[in-house]
Amino acid sequence: MNNMKKKLVLFASVSIALASCQTTSKEDYSWIKKGLDVASAQLQLTAEEIAGTGKLPRSIRTGYDMDFLCRQLERDPSTFQDSLRPQPTAEQMGKRRLCVVYDWTSGFFPGSLWYAYELTGNDTLKADAIQYTNLLNPVRYYKGTHDLGFMITCSYGNAERLAPNDTIKAVMKETADNLSGRFNDSIGAIRSWDFGSWNFPVIIDNMMNLELLFNAAIYSSDSSFYKIAVSHADKTLENHYRADHSSFHVVDYDPQTGAVRMKNTAQGYADGSAWARGQAWGLYGFVTCYRFTGDERYLQQAEAIADFILNHPRLPEDMIPYWDFDAPNIPDEPRDASAGAIAASALYELALYSDPKYADAADRMLASLSSDSYTAPVGENGNFILMHSVGSKPANSEVDVPIVYADYYYLEAIYRHRQFKKLKKHLWDGRLPALGK
Repeated sequence: MNNMKKKLVLFASVSIALASCQTTSKEDYSWIKKGLDVASAQLQLTAEEIAGTGKLPRSIRTGYDMDFLCRQLERDPSTFQDSLRPQPTAEQMGKRRLCVVYDWTSGFFPGSLWYAYELTGNDTLKADAIQYTNLLNPVRYYKGTHDLGFMITCSYGNAERLAPNDTIKAVMKETADNLSGRFNDSIGAIRSWDFGSWNFPVIIDNMMNLELLFNAAIYSSDSSFYKIAVSHADKTLENHYRADHSSFHVVDYDPQTGAVRMKNTAQGYADGSAWARGQAWGLYGFVTCYRFTGDERYLQQAEAIADFILNHPRLPEDMIPYWDFDAPNIPDEPRDASAGAIAASALYELALYSDPKYADAADRMLASLSSDSYTAPVGENGNFILMHSVGSKPANSEVDVPIVYADYYYLEAIYRHRQFKKLKKHLWDGRLPALGK
């Protein structure tokens, strides 16, 4: 263990020990201090260890089921090489998996550094945040994915809040232009994947990319970004949701007529199941849309999704969902800390516009995530903050491992918890149209 690692481990261990000695009460949030101490230490260790690689942390390596992927995407293995990554070697199994800047998860590590800096005031974290955000500059020219919102909003978007400059806004505008290029007027939505047997697939995850368009509309005064974001949200509201307010993962459209061809899944248990992270994506996305538009339909949808999650009979006592609410072997199914972190973050913002009960639920989720059941010891877990997330259970890919986006939304949830407790009526970025709130 190098000197920096020794110092960070010692600091975090002492901080956690002190926090654990405090008496717990309803208004005792010492677990947040514990979470921040661990997060700061883990992030600094990672930043040091991957410096100079030009890559970013994603998860811990596991294998995956190629046969499943071929079935899901209805592709012959011989034509499938464009969408495959190599199986990890025996030496790589269980080790930290890094990704290139064009991976959909690339923005989460810089974003986590920005939130950790904001929450702690640690200038080392700020320097690291700038360094790893700058790695993503080439993404401004990339047109090959719908995930540009994840990649740029989490990194450059937080940089713009905390260290604004004209270059940041230019990057976000160019990226929004490229994302808009995936919009189809006949359908009224943004295309997600460019692979598989689908004609024009739209996944629930895509709701998370709309914030980039809303912000670009503000930075550029170009209303086309706003119109595309609203159109996509409306189309998702129309076709993705069932009567119980659970969401399909994938809706495939006919690009000529705009008609729905099929509704199914790629990462959930079954076409008709409620994939946990998908429910959290939708909740977060509609809360965000309400923030920027003030459209009551989006608020009502967010409330309905939140109630589906929180009142579900298969939501565990600790509030951290199984990877799919309809997985067949509950309670012997993996939990998904990422779904819990995303939902908690969204619930804090929802509570500002709706009922404070949603913040109470988020507190319970965040307390669970900050416990020893989900927060890793410093220097372990590949230096990720949270344990027990699930990427794609059906593909046996990233199952019960730390994943970088769980850490990002966990830190965002801590930030929003603090803002909610301080301000109650805080508008997260100050750009919400007048809502009378």
